[in-house]
Amino acid sequence: MRALRLHSPGGPASLAYEDLDTPKPGPGQALVRVCAAAITRDELDWPVDRLPAIPSYEFSGVVVAAAPDVADSMMGESIYALCPFDHDGAAAEYAILPAALIAPKPRTLDHVESAAVPLAGLSAWQGLFDHGGLEQGQRVLIHGAAGGVGNFAVQIAHQHGAYVIGTTSTASVEAVRGLGADRVIDYTMAPFEHGLEDLDLVFDTVGGERLQKSPAVLRPGGRLVSVAEEPTTGGEASRGITARYFVVKPNHNELVALAGLIERGALHPSIDAVFPFSQAHHAFERSLARHGPGKIVIRITDE
Repeated sequence: MRALRLHSPGGPASLAYEDLDTPKPGPGQALVRVCAAAITRDELDWPVDRLPAIPSYEFSGVVVAAAPDVADSMMGESIYALCPFDHDGAAAEYAILPAALIAPKPRTLDHVESAAVPLAGLSAWQGLFDHGGLEQGQRVLIHGAAGGVGNFAVQIAHQHGAYVIGTTSTASVEAVRGLGADRVIDYTMAPFEHGLEDLDLVFDTVGGERLQKSPAVLRPGGRLVSVAEEPTTGGEASRGITARYFVVKPNHNELVALAGLIERGALHPSIDAVFPFSQAHHAFERSLARHGPGKIVIRITDE
């Protein structure tokens, strides 16, 4: 198979195409013909302790082989998934991973659109529910509401019946409102914390000053969750505020739930640009530069 591999630290310049043996599924594994793979800013820094490595951890494709202990019904199924981060990714013609992490791709999306969902969608879901404990009717503040994870978080929280407040820059205020936010704060115009209090949850995707100021807007017993950096509650700890940082994990059941929202028209992925496999270097270069909202996707095949 044709694969793109990172051979040394150094970013896109260290990527090279190679012809590798197509892997064979071991116990509990499935082999997927990759149709599209999405990339995340800075992901080439993740596998530097296990090089050479194939990048791109979220993808969509078709199951073409599986171990004997994997259900026959999975064969030929169009799927999407998030690879474990200690595992080779999907910037290749084929990818192998635990079958338990695979989910049927959303029927209303093509493979390119489906590849843009797993990492950001699972990050949003896990931040809001697994770590944030968000419940219907609660008030949640989402920092970076126009970004890859924030975009999904606004939509999911809105569909869950929460009152959603989002912070973003001037250019994205209307876009965030269109995602379902009840209130949008332009953090470039005034401090976001002015007039905010007694929130149930702050979900942070940007870190920095906005994260540092967030405990003050939470109610006693509120939750602060970040995917950007480790949060602290400082002097607010006496009010029972919990603070948590997490790294997203692959999850079959949550991918199924996300697909259900997408198929009902309640959740929409955003794509910035699509590159052919032959131009994957340019895709990674774009991911490191300033670009529009949405995922950058590599089209591996034309299926």
